[in-house]
Amino acid sequence: MTNIIDREAVRDLVADRRAQLVEVLPEKEYTWAHLPAAVHLPLGAMRTSAGELDPGRPVVVYCHDWLCDLSPRAAHRLERLGFEDVYDYRQGKMDWLSADLPYEGAATLVSRYLRRDPVRASLGDPLDEVTERIIADPAGLAVVVDDDDVVQGVIGSRELKGADLDGVAERAMRVGVTTVRPSEELEPLVRRMDRAKVDHVVVTRVDGTLVGLFGLGDVRPPETGPDFG
Repeated sequence: MTNIIDREAVRDLVADRRAQLVEVLPEKEYTWAHLPAAVHLPLGAMRTSAGELDPGRPVVVYCHDWLCDLSPRAAHRLERLGFEDVYDYRQGKMDWLSADLPYEGAATLVSRYLRRDPVRASLGDPLDEVTERIIADPAGLAVVVDDDDVVQGVIGSRELKGADLDGVAERAMRVGVTTVRPSEELEPLVRRMDRAKVDHVVVTRVDGTLVGLFGLGDVRPPETGPDFG
């Protein structure tokens, strides 16, 4: 049976056993973004092109996400063709991109433009000290995280109005803040933020841990600023 593996197992196989990464999506999607050093081998070309792979090394196949069935089909096809060490990264490349891991391709994702050093506060930090850091930072915003670095809320000028500066960050923060993944395409995100009149958005991984902060002032789409493609 095919071995179904997760993101960490993929990284381990590449590091320890020089596994071959194979994207089985159409060329347009491979060109958009793919895992580092992954080769492109569409499902329809398996029979004629599988010979390009080294049968003596593990092969990890993947497609878009866990709803895509191309990778399990490709894994079974490779096994049928005689490959004995085949793995299916079932969660796919969107899982990889959402985890803020490196990628290759033409995609312009928010992961390449966000600030990775926003004002960060713990739940129990004194609010007066956090306020000083907020005032000194261009974004005017602090991201509040717990001991596991999971985002719990934000503190900005709105939250500071009337707040008890003798209290702690948890008492003043706004909870339920909207977040986006590092895999967000930049231009659509900028348009949504413009429409919503939102200046900054918190970027987190799928487990809720903080990646950084993206602001409209960090980059603009081509029609309103420099070409960032």
